[in-house]
Amino acid sequence: MTETVDDAAGKPDGTTSPYPDVRLKKGQSARLRRGHPWAFSNEVEMDEAALGISPGSIVSLIDAGDQRLGLATFNPHTLIAARVLTRDITLRIDDDFIEDRLRQALAVRDAIFDVPSYRLLHAEADGFPGLIIDRFDDVLVAQPNTAGMAALWEQILAALVKLLSPRAVVLRGDSAARSLEGLPETVELVHGSLDDGAEIHEGGLRFALDPLTGQKTGWFHDQSENRAFAARLAKGRSVLDAYCHTGAFGLRAAKAGATHVRLLDSSAPALELAEKSAQENGLGDALTFTKGEAFRTLAAFEAQEDRFGLVIVDPPSFAKSRRDIKGGLRAYRKLARLGAKLVEPGGFLVIASCSHHASAEAFLEAVTKGLWDASRSARLLRAAGAGPDHPVHPALPESAYLKCLTFALD
Repeated sequence: MTETVDDAAGKPDGTTSPYPDVRLKKGQSARLRRGHPWAFSNEVEMDEAALGISPGSIVSLIDAGDQRLGLATFNPHTLIAARVLTRDITLRIDDDFIEDRLRQALAVRDAIFDVPSYRLLHAEADGFPGLIIDRFDDVLVAQPNTAGMAALWEQILAALVKLLSPRAVVLRGDSAARSLEGLPETVELVHGSLDDGAEIHEGGLRFALDPLTGQKTGWFHDQSENRAFAARLAKGRSVLDAYCHTGAFGLRAAKAGATHVRLLDSSAPALELAEKSAQENGLGDALTFTKGEAFRTLAAFEAQEDRFGLVIVDPPSFAKSRRDIKGGLRAYRKLARLGAKLVEPGGFLVIASCSHHASAEAFLEAVTKGLWDASRSARLLRAAGAGPDHPVHPALPESAYLKCLTFALD
């Protein structure tokens, strides 16, 4: 069935739904009619009935004229009150609905990837608002970050087991977003066994994973194509991989023919996994591992006149909320300055941001100022985002969170 926004918004008055109604205020439905997947709390009539709905429940959204706009998960206690699941109000959010959505996501990945290692579900863009699932062959790691996805989790888990027969499924319920939704923090193995560990194959390398205690899901699929591009620049050059996590950028650079790679991170467990992967891939002699806070350590490298042919800086988010944007952009500017000072003439700088609150334009401006602060002239070779397993909802452009810039420095 093909559905359109106009079809969804044009249901006649009197249409019934088995789900409780949540009414939008007069004049507040235009954005939803244009395809946006969210309704904010100040757009909703938060009457006694709406406030009494349990967080995570399925509701039928209606406008001030009693036209039904779609089915959504609902949380009366959060800024984003409703997250649209479907514009077709005749559907039921049942096992068949969930399995069908999961099959759609699988079909897209099967068309793109030769191996089952990718982001399987990317929240709103894949029709599961607030749910992230990363696939590592027969191991799945899920982040149900909203009350709606938490309420549907058992059905989602059953669909995953039915369609994929995974060896293990890990629930990572330890994100900051869950606390905003009133959800408890939990990390647990919810299906199968991890007795044989977990790993990922990328760029001809095997990387050890820790799905239970690593950052996010234990891996960053979103940078895969950017790692491949950076590796092309590494041959015959020394490389610094700052904020290296488990070493994905650095190890791929080493395999591509870097003369030497220095990996820097503040997490000892992450560096241990990086070193384990280096040894298992026969790259141990080509790498040095440094534990330290990035800003202080990069400044120390500059003071001792260390220089590299390729510097990669892939930090965590510096702007986790709108109020952090100014401070976050200052941090990116400083990081660009520190990184650029370590690049030898004719070398390259790769710098990334995963802060969706910092726009691509603002990030580029901050980095450009950092290059100027370092007295380095540069050419922007490539501006990229996440790979195709991280689709963007067309009405939610802010979901294109990742920015990765590659510069040639004179």
